[in-house]
Amino acid sequence: MERLSLTIAFLTLIALSKLCAQDILIKTNNDTINCVIKEIGDEEIKYLTPEISETILFGINKDKVNKVIFANGKELEFSEFLYDPSNYITDQKNNIKLNFLSPLFNSVNICYEKSIKPGRSFETTLGVIGAGWDLGNNNESGAFIKMGYKFIKSPDYYIRGQKFAHILKGSYIRPEIAFSYYEYSAYKNYSFIGEDERYTDTNVMFAVLLNVGKQWIFENGFLMDWFVGVGYGFGQDDKDFGLHKAFIGGVEEFPLAISMGLRVGWNF
Repeated sequence: MERLSLTIAFLTLIALSKLCAQDILIKTNNDTINCVIKEIGDEEIKYLTPEISETILFGINKDKVNKVIFANGKELEFSEFLYDPSNYITDQKNNIKLNFLSPLFNSVNICYEKSIKPGRSFETTLGVIGAGWDLGNNNESGAFIKMGYKFIKSPDYYIRGQKFAHILKGSYIRPEIAFSYYEYSAYKNYSFIGEDERYTDTNVMFAVLLNVGKQWIFENGFLMDWFVGVGYGFGQDDKDFGLHKAFIGGVEEFPLAISMGLRVGWNF
């Protein structure tokens, strides 16, 4: 009788140890599954649930799994295939872009973009005012800077194994701040004596903008990027030109600011 009791106790301990030694599968919705993981494939995780059956093998898509905690305490995290950085190892994640039309407005602006993670990037644009065609003969000289955070649009619907064609390619929304400063000269007209007097003034402006656009990447190298944006601008513009190189508008009578551009560049 005593030997039978010891056998039962031993079997009970084995059963409890099996239950305690189970792996934990944590889904993206934070639900947990106590199981014994048998296989982790490219797209699916296969596991047993001893409480249900010792032989039936279950499967779950890896995109629905956030993390696995193994019985030995080690952990393994997963990310959605579309946003898994390992899928974009061969993509160039930086680029330099030039605003194709900016010299017509007496400025040259260069943008540097860096991918932060799939679907996200950061842009910094530096403009040199006075480096283009001075059609108004205003002797403009100064600079502007723009900084924006880009949200690249994800697919409307997701197919298993789908990923971005390029980590920096696609339609996007880009919130942005802009600051410009430059000096210029102009004429005061004294029509009653028939003389003009030349004077120098400054233009200091700031704006908060929301841009939408699309960027194309060709052969992981050459790119084209177009965008338009609206926002609010404010600052000092005594002549009310409304053309601040970094954006248009934002003067006291018209606080709405507008930006637009066509840029070409190269990934590296």
